[in-house]
Amino acid sequence: MLFELVLAVTCLAWRVWSAPARLEERQAPDGVPDYVLKYAPIVYLHSADPYMPSDLQTHISHTTPRVNFNAVSAPNPLDLNSLNQLGSDVYLTSNDDVTKNPQWIKGVKPDANGKTNNAITAAVIVNDKGNGNVDAFYMYFYTYNWGGTVLGIPQLNFGNHVGDWEHNMIRFSNGQPQSVWYSQHANGQAFKYSVTQKQDSFRPIAYSSNGSHANYAIPGTHDHTIPNFNLPGGVLEDHTEKGILWDPLLAAYYYKYDAGANKFTPYDANTPVNWLSFGGRWGDQEYPTSDKRQVKLFGQAKYSSGPTGPADKQLNRNNVCPDNGKDCILRSILVPRRRDTDGVIFEGDEVQR
Repeated sequence: MLFELVLAVTCLAWRVWSAPARLEERQAPDGVPDYVLKYAPIVYLHSADPYMPSDLQTHISHTTPRVNFNAVSAPNPLDLNSLNQLGSDVYLTSNDDVTKNPQWIKGVKPDANGKTNNAITAAVIVNDKGNGNVDAFYMYFYTYNWGGTVLGIPQLNFGNHVGDWEHNMIRFSNGQPQSVWYSQHANGQAFKYSVTQKQDSFRPIAYSSNGSHANYAIPGTHDHTIPNFNLPGGVLEDHTEKGILWDPLLAAYYYKYDAGANKFTPYDANTPVNWLSFGGRWGDQEYPTSDKRQVKLFGQAKYSSGPTGPADKQLNRNNVCPDNGKDCILRSILVPRRRDTDGVIFEGDEVQR
């Protein structure tokens, strides 16, 4: 009897120890659609990436608003509630020389549960378009983007910038996910939800590339020399892996977006919202060639300008892809490929127009 009891306890303990880790329970304000949480993406950060997701207010606190490199008047304090008072020509310019790699630009590494403790690093924006059609945007913020190298040569490093907004978008129909958009540099990729890799059966996985934070549906090496022409190797490579788990829902702000009124409304009245109306840039202006930090070659700058914010990501787009003049290919299998230049469409793919 004693032997059987010991055996039973041992088996139970083994099951607990060997069970896959479950993600921490998401906590969101009342009113956020359940399916927006249930099917929210999980992000895997590259284990070698020194630039983790970043707290929005911390970023603002370490910058000075500048226009043409000159400081301009700003509200005091400058924070998420007052950022909208700045003009669209403003660059939130680092107070530190980023080539010295100050600690604050490195962001916050998620804990074992995927949470960025004491740091709001994401925003979820829900656009209910009516008739059961909902687009949910999952916005990810990093204080610094390392642009990568050409042909792996360290001296040929281009596209670094302060401030980095990336995102996934999931298109829902009557509460069911249909497709997923992955932002990547100048463009991105769209996949049918059914073919994406999943965490906990429902949540699609996004692999954030080392340094640049472009989002991919599969781990590995991705050449992005030509936007939407994604090969497993080439001149400009992104590298992704199933490294550090990040659950953006655990430290995020949540908003509704009214496209007709171009208005954001927080689900929680205590959530700051004015920052979403800031039309300027979330980083430094591209340094001139007179700046000793800058290198320009064939029109490419080592240090480029910071990005615009979430409101500039086509939150009311027609297709799952943003309208940028390129075909919107809704892919049906997880391989790094595109529509050929001769117009061939791979079986199962859809072209949205």
